[in-house]
Amino acid sequence: MTLIVHKKSFKVPESAIDNRGHVNNLVYLEWCLAIAEEHWSQRASSALRKDFVWYVLHHSIDYRNASFLGEDLTIETWVTSAEGVRSERRYLITRPADGKTIVEAKTFWCLLDAKTQKPTKITEEIRNLFQ
Repeated sequence: MTLIVHKKSFKVPESAIDNRGHVNNLVYLEWCLAIAEEHWSQRASSALRKDFVWYVLHHSIDYRNASFLGEDLTIETWVTSAEGVRSERRYLITRPADGKTIVEAKTFWCLLDAKTQKPTKITEEIRNLFQ
């Protein structure tokens, strides 16, 4: 099985900095959610995006190092499993300048039918978008 990794590089904006002078921990979660949505939007057809939505069941984040205003960071995401109605997605945020890992995270998602808002089985078509 080959995992399809979605990767993005960006510069830490001033809006991400907290009163301690580094990126606020909640901002990392926002970045993870944003890249997950971007990955889904880029891989799934408009029909799939219309028929299905993902809801978060659980987040787990390990903060390894701080990051600061203006630093260049890279965020990567990939789906490690998609069985039944649940999917596990991983994230890695790194600082290329020194190779340090800033954040490692994972989220468990549930696939819902967009109309009924009820959990629905992950189809082979959806699973194949990411593996």
